[in-house]
Amino acid sequence: MDRLRARVPRRWAAPRVPTPVPRGTVRVRVAGLRVARAGRAVLDGVDLRIRSGEVHALVGPNGAGKSTLLAAVSGDLPPVAGTVEIDGVPPDGWSPVELALRRAVLPQRSTLNFPFTVDEVVRMGRAPWAGRSEQGDDDEVVADVLGRCDVTRFADRPYPSLSGGEQARVALARVLAQRAAVLLLDEPTAALDLGHQELVMSIARDRARAGDAVVAVLHDLTLAGAYADTVTLLCDGRVRAAGPPAQVFTAPLLSEVYRHDVEVVPHPHTRLPLVVPRRRRPARTSVTMEET
Repeated sequence: MDRLRARVPRRWAAPRVPTPVPRGTVRVRVAGLRVARAGRAVLDGVDLRIRSGEVHALVGPNGAGKSTLLAAVSGDLPPVAGTVEIDGVPPDGWSPVELALRRAVLPQRSTLNFPFTVDEVVRMGRAPWAGRSEQGDDDEVVADVLGRCDVTRFADRPYPSLSGGEQARVALARVLAQRAAVLLLDEPTAALDLGHQELVMSIARDRARAGDAVVAVLHDLTLAGAYADTVTLLCDGRVRAAGPPAQVFTAPLLSEVYRHDVEVVPHPHTRLPLVVPRRRRPARTSVTMEET
């Protein structure tokens, strides 16, 4: 019987359900990662550790490899060299359902042309739990994430009818409904106004506090400095620095990587780092009433 069970293909075996782990446990391990697109190395020699209970921000200029790294971690992009592990197993070592139970992915853009309602889109995140006892929690989970992402009032509206920012929050709600312990968020604040940027990062902080491992690609360095426990700074496909925001966000380093003079100053009340570009005061042209 044991021999017969060993020969059962993984896709037909009962899914291995993830179990809780202590805070600080490495849930994602990347070592010596090399990824190529069209024959060109986009990432080379990248090491990364993502731990439960932390918000980990991936930052860097355009083309640094942030989204590519997230795609490799998620299992959507195979590496040329190096290893990626989620809970100690390569992504392709899990069945599709097992992988979906462990990591949820928010892509940079979510395109959906069919007129599914917001409620239906969010319920798609519950698909990995179909046929399990946890399926009984679907209504409660969906209602919870709709409220957290401030989209409850849109629940019956067709998803394509929403604005870009509203769609972005619905896509995040779908990811949260999946209840995976590793959240991979690609620019989750890009389409949002200031208030909703803070809302999304507060949600990320709450999920980390609950024990999830949250990875977010961010362009707003001040936002990363306020909410991330760990920052990995990428440049030209390599890790330029990694550590707490106060350690990584220094004016000389950021000025070098972003090729622009940057100033890092502490917030007057919270002491969190504020990252701003150095600007010259523009000359103002006086316009008299006669000229107008």
